Amino acid sequence: MTDAPNPRDDVRARVVTAAAELLHEQGAAAVTTRVVAERAGTQPPTIYRLFGDKDGLLDAVAEHAMAEFSAEKAAAVRAAGAQDVDPVADLRTGWDMTIGFGLANPDLFVIMSDPRRGRGSAAVAAGLRLLEERLRRVAAAGRLVVREQEAVRLVHAAGTGAVLAILAEPEGARDPRLADVVFEGVLSQILAPAPVPAQSSSSSSSSPSSTRTAALTLRAVAADLDPLSPAERAVLAEWLDRVVDHQGAVGGR
Repeated sequence: MTDAPNPRDDVRARVVTAAAELLHEQGAAAVTTRVVAERAGTQPPTIYRLFGDKDGLLDAVAEHAMAEFSAEKAAAVRAAGAQDVDPVADLRTGWDMTIGFGLANPDLFVIMSDPRRGRGSAAVAAGLRLLEERLRRVAAAGRLVVREQEAVRLVHAAGTGAVLAILAEPEGARDPRLADVVFEGVLSQILAPAPVPAQSSSSSSSSPSSTRTAALTLRAVAADLDPLSPAERAVLAEWLDRVVDHQGAVGGR
């Protein structure tokens, strides 16, 4: 026997849907409690009881939309993993999805880009975890030259900045190609060159950068090394972190 629908939840869903439609169609200025109430078939006091004020309503709308978008990205991540898609290509897919979402939902994106709102958002946190998952695959493939956490910060900041920079332009003059330039710039900072077929070389010594990349690659999968005990995996991770830090210092001299 299933529980009966909660009338309060039904009203809340109608209000969020109505506000989301207005936000997408006419922008944040059009989202007033009176207009939303009319479209949702309820009364303005109901909105205040459910959301507190207009800002609370906008937060709920943004969270709902971002949760749906995160679910869409999660499906893409799962498909890429199942099909063994190249990790860098999958990272590009995630980037393109984010840029496209931001440009298609400008007012919503601006709301969620406000650190005061996004910091406590479960949907934003879910999106960052998906970015972490994508970058972990890049690291495991031996392509990452910075720590995963640093790569997450760089990609996230660059994506947010690219969308906001494009949206700052007059609507008829917006050029999405700016996002492509930004993405290539980020890749130049976080990726090792694609591997090339092995060739004979007069030197067998490895460079600091190649050693660091190898350490980062192993570090990305250290937690999944089942033959090792949890304590051994922790020690290995600590050793690899030291190697990464040391080789980074050597390479930066």
